[in-house]
Amino acid sequence: MSGQGLTGLSPWSRRLVAVGVLVWCLITVFPLYWVVVTAFKTPPGVVGGPTYLPFIDFTPTLQPFIDLYQGIRGEFFHTFLNSTIVGLSAAAIATAIGAMAAYALVRFEFRVRLGAGLVFFLLALGGYLLFNATVGFTRPQALLLAFPIALIAAVVANRLPLPGPILGNEDILFWFVSQRMFPPIVTAFALYLLYSEIGRLGFQLIDSFVGLTLCYVAFSLPIVVWLMRDFFEAVPIEVEEAAMVDNVPSWRIFFGIVVPMSMNGLLATFMITLAFVWNEFLFALFLTNSRWQTLPILVAGQNSQRGDEWWAISAAALVAIVPMMIMAGLLSRMMRSGLLLGAIK
Repeated sequence: MSGQGLTGLSPWSRRLVAVGVLVWCLITVFPLYWVVVTAFKTPPGVVGGPTYLPFIDFTPTLQPFIDLYQGIRGEFFHTFLNSTIVGLSAAAIATAIGAMAAYALVRFEFRVRLGAGLVFFLLALGGYLLFNATVGFTRPQALLLAFPIALIAAVVANRLPLPGPILGNEDILFWFVSQRMFPPIVTAFALYLLYSEIGRLGFQLIDSFVGLTLCYVAFSLPIVVWLMRDFFEAVPIEVEEAAMVDNVPSWRIFFGIVVPMSMNGLLATFMITLAFVWNEFLFALFLTNSRWQTLPILVAGQNSQRGDEWWAISAAALVAIVPMMIMAGLLSRMMRSGLLLGAIK
């Protein structure tokens, strides 16, 4: 409800709205407060009953953080470094590729025949079965042969007057966004099988930086395209048309004019993508073992034969939260203006 809408309410209604907002804030902030106080408790302080106020209900201790630093609870800092490297790499690559895709969807018109998509599907599946079952190639070899052939055939078929509907930019955008509608468990299991097959060719992707980063780039691209499309639509096209009159190449228009004008949106999208990757659990569980394990896996594994040790879990979770809070604070001004730019449009 906007501030203008609140002016039409009676005083009691305004107080009711204020109480509702306060209750909502308490509900959202309390879990974070509970993690903070639990991280500074001793094991008897956690299992001995609820205590809420440090120095009044209980005496704070740094022992859970000392255990993390000494590696008693697992290789925490190695895992922290893994999350940082993979998160920054995946967010940067996804933002760069997704921004170019979103710009193309905004400024250029695409026409994809549905028949060409069916040609790709039939040739890819049929070619894979032919090469694998009839010719005798291995499954990775059959995939590597069938998919390029199907892709080239689909591009050629798209230029032919095939019957059936023609898909435009909005349909392509929906296809991008629809990738996030799949249950993640289906995608994670399929990726695990694909990576296992590629691993038999000698390219190790399971429990590797490349494999996990590629997965997160693919996982993040739909939301990057979706967000950046709104930001690019807000950029005035007259500026680009003036550059075209001066015969400025398209790539210089994009990198020299559009990207600087959309920097707020790029930073906001980068932050949102990084937050998704930083908190992601399922893909990391399927695709990593030990070398490239990330923080969500380590935090979830902070238990022992005696059960869940909440003081250790809270300390690890608190350290995992801090970097994202610092980055969000540093970039909050740009993030807000970038998000508002898209909302105003």
